[in-house]
Amino acid sequence: MQENNKKAINVGIFIFIGLLIFVIGVFTLGSQKKAFNKSFSVNVVFNDIQGLKAGNNVWFSGVKIGTIKKIQFFGTSQVQVFMNLEEEAHKYIHKDAKALISSDGLIGNKIVVITGGNPKFPFVEEGDRLQVDPTLSTDDIMKTLQANNKNLITITNNLKILTNNMVQGKGTIGMLLTDSGMAQKVKSAISNLQTTTVNANKLSQQFAQFGAKLNTKGGIADKLLTDTSLFPRLKNSVASIQTSAKNAATFTNNLNTASQKLNSSDNTLGLLLNDKTSAQDLKATLSNLKTSTKKLDENMEALQHNFLLRGFFKKKAKEQAKLKDSVKP
Repeated sequence: MQENNKKAINVGIFIFIGLLIFVIGVFTLGSQKKAFNKSFSVNVVFNDIQGLKAGNNVWFSGVKIGTIKKIQFFGTSQVQVFMNLEEEAHKYIHKDAKALISSDGLIGNKIVVITGGNPKFPFVEEGDRLQVDPTLSTDDIMKTLQANNKNLITITNNLKILTNNMVQGKGTIGMLLTDSGMAQKVKSAISNLQTTTVNANKLSQQFAQFGAKLNTKGGIADKLLTDTSLFPRLKNSVASIQTSAKNAATFTNNLNTASQKLNSSDNTLGLLLNDKTSAQDLKATLSNLKTSTKKLDENMEALQHNFLLRGFFKKKAKEQAKLKDSVKP
């Protein structure tokens, strides 16, 4: 009987210790999982969850604030992730908060990282849906690094080919490095360029001196720029020259017209200059006029000696003589 009682006591003690260990374990695991803390639920819709699983952690500013509760498909190809967050984090997360998928370390488990949002917005509430942060995820960063690595390899290969060509004297740079004649030509070209630069500087200085002379007080350029009365006079002079040029052009046109008419036979002068027959007729007419004038003078002389008209001519001569005497002072 005593042995049975002793065995029952040992069994009871063993069971009690087992239950105590179980309770302590439950509370320990619960405290780690924060299963006994008050929480609230929010969700976010991702295009790709990159291997995220239920039970994975949710982080905020480097601190674990919850876990992934459930994952389900949403719409045609998206995934909706439900998260349980601690009530203590409620006062730090606003309605414009954003979520992104990251990794716990470089190759660790996937986690959801939440940013707090703008303090001007109210705090999130039970069942709210957070926005997706467009920031590159760890996978995207790795893909970018891989692409950059490929580009770096390509650039390295190109540099290798370029340096080999330079060493072998291929291309302009290679020729400059290996061909002494080409290097001498480049040196001469640089020397000529230096000479040209010196000449350009001298020319610039000469232009500066010329400009200074133009700005000299009392000079022609200074008067043209500062004398307000000189420009109107120059303008009037130019206008007079233009008028004279127009008159000269008109006169030249008139001379051309007159010369054209002289070369034509449809006018008197043109007929005299171009028609030989008319010229001969005019010459004969002038000869006849000369002969007639001579004969008329002879006839007048004869009339003066005629006794019938002699008294008339004498009387006429006396009247002319008296007229001349009266005119003299």
